[in-house]
Amino acid sequence: MAETTVTATPRPPFRADIVGSFLRPDSVKKARKAHFDDKTISAEELKEVEDKAIIDVIRMQEQAGLKAVTDGEFRRAWWHFDFMGMLDGLDIIQREGGGIQFHGTATKADVPVINGRLGFPDDHPMLEHFKFVKAHTNVTPKISIPGPSAVHFRIADDDIHVAEYKHDSDTYFADITATYRKAVQAFYDAGCRYLQMDDIFFAYLCDPKIRAERKARGEDPDWLIGRYARMMHDAIADRPADMVIGMHMCRGNFKSTWVAEGAYDPAADAVFNQTGVDIYFMEYDSERAGGLEPLRLLPKGKKRVMPGFITTKTAELEDLDDLKRRFEAASRYADIDQLGIAPQCGFASTEEGNAITEDDQRRKLDLVVRTAEAVWGGV
Repeated sequence: MAETTVTATPRPPFRADIVGSFLRPDSVKKARKAHFDDKTISAEELKEVEDKAIIDVIRMQEQAGLKAVTDGEFRRAWWHFDFMGMLDGLDIIQREGGGIQFHGTATKADVPVINGRLGFPDDHPMLEHFKFVKAHTNVTPKISIPGPSAVHFRIADDDIHVAEYKHDSDTYFADITATYRKAVQAFYDAGCRYLQMDDIFFAYLCDPKIRAERKARGEDPDWLIGRYARMMHDAIADRPADMVIGMHMCRGNFKSTWVAEGAYDPAADAVFNQTGVDIYFMEYDSERAGGLEPLRLLPKGKKRVMPGFITTKTAELEDLDDLKRRFEAASRYADIDQLGIAPQCGFASTEEGNAITEDDQRRKLDLVVRTAEAVWGGV
C-alpha cells in the first residue's frame, strides 16, 4: 500500500505576509447594507454571502503564494470597533460629532463606550470567524484583532462609566490586560497558532501633534508607550510555546488617507524589547514613517520585522529593484535574515476600503511574493 503524504501546515514567520484586511466585494457590501441598513435579509442570509466571499478571498491569497491567510475581515465594518464592541462591558454607539478625523475626510460617527467591567466572553463571535478560515485552508490561518492599547487610546474619559476605571488607572489597565490574556488563550483553544494584534497607537504616539494632545490631557506619551508595551507583554506572556504573535503598526488607514506622522524612534525600544511580540509589521511606505534607523534596536535572534515598503493606499506598483535596494538599506540596521515583506497596511481597514481596485490589490500581493523570492529565495 502506498504511503499517504501529509503536508504540515507551514509555520510563521514567513518572508511574505499580509496585514489582514481586503477590499470587500460588491456581494458583501450589498448584503451588509441589506441586513444592517435596509433590514431586508436575515443574519443567516448575510452569513451565507460572507462565507462564499471569504472562501474566494482565501483562495486568492493561496493562489498568490502566501502561506498565511485571513478572512479579509469581511465580517467587520472596522478593524477594531467590531472586536471591541463584542467584549463584555464595551459598547459601540452612534453619536453626532463622533467618528475619527482623517486628512480630508472622517469616518462614520461610531464611538466606543465602557458601561461595565471589561472581559472577553466565551462566545466572542470572532472565535467562530477564525474557525471558519481554519476549516477552509491548508496553509496557516491567521486572524488580526486590535491590540490592547486600542481599548485605552480610543475611549475618551467621559465615555468611561465605571467608577473603578475613572479613579484607578491600574485597575483599568489590569482589566484590559486580563481581557486580552483570556482572548489569547481562547483563540489558541480555537486552533489559532498565528494571532496578530493591530497595535497602531505605538506609531500614533510618535507623532509630535498627538504627543502634544496627550500631554494636554495630562498624560505623558512616553509613559503611555511603556504602559502599552507592558499591557501587550503581560497579555501574551503565558501563551503556549507554539503560538506566534504578530503586531502591526501604522499611522491610520481610511479611504487611502492617514492620521499620524513621525518616525518610530520614541517607541522602538518599547516595541522591540518590552512587548514580547514575535513579528512586527511596520508601515514604511512614505516619509511619514521616518527612517530605518530604529530597526537597529531589534534584538538579535528569532524576532522578525516586515517593513511595509509596499503601500496599500495607492494603485501605483512599486519597482522590484527599488524594493531590493530598500532592503539593502534596512540590512544596515537589522540582519537581513530577520526581515520579511508585507504591505504597509490592510487594503480595507474599514468596510469602505482604500481607493484602489481588486486588480490593484492582487498585483500588490503578487509583488509581495515576488519580492520575497527575489530577496530571500522564497516565501
